[in-house]
Amino acid sequence: MDFHHVVSLLKRGMEYPLPGKEAQMGMSPSPADPDRFASILPNNHRKGAVLILFYPDGGKAYFPLIKRPVYAGVHSGQIAFPGGKMDPEDQDEVDTALREAWEEVGVHPEQVKLLGKLSDLFIPSSNFLVSPILGIAEEKPLFVPEEREVDRIIQTAVSAFYEPQIRKRKVLTFSDNFRLDTPYFEVDKEMVWGATAMILSELLQILENGKK
Repeated sequence: MDFHHVVSLLKRGMEYPLPGKEAQMGMSPSPADPDRFASILPNNHRKGAVLILFYPDGGKAYFPLIKRPVYAGVHSGQIAFPGGKMDPEDQDEVDTALREAWEEVGVHPEQVKLLGKLSDLFIPSSNFLVSPILGIAEEKPLFVPEEREVDRIIQTAVSAFYEPQIRKRKVLTFSDNFRLDTPYFEVDKEMVWGATAMILSELLQILENGKK
């Protein structure tokens, strides 16, 4: 999809109320964790933010996803947006998203024009309340992966999400024999599921709202 067209859709779509939970649930694993949308979050929950950055490449609209390295943690090897936990020196979620994007994939904060913030999403498994920050860059960034935190950067075309074969589902079985019926996006042969897929689901609805 044309970069400038996508930017126009995003700007118009962000003028509407955020789709929120209804859109997020479209890509939620089942059974859904009741804690994810609880009215009261745990007192000890942590805050974090991710950056959804649209940029042009050959006139088309792209955004980066990253693959986490394999490590002893709940998000080992998963696909995510650049982002992470809020540091004490961060003034707000925007600061967190821009700092993490700089540290993880080399995007200069000065390159990013902010368009707004999507709905927060709580991740019970890691006790994080994640704020997705939406931005654009007029030129393709010179991406540099941070080796300890990023296994690879996936430059993702917006047009891919309008191909019917990108949406799939499978049953995931975990070590305690707990199973999740999991919708996901298959991007560059990677499984994009969980919180990242749920954020993408709201993002796609915002793009659809921009067509009204």
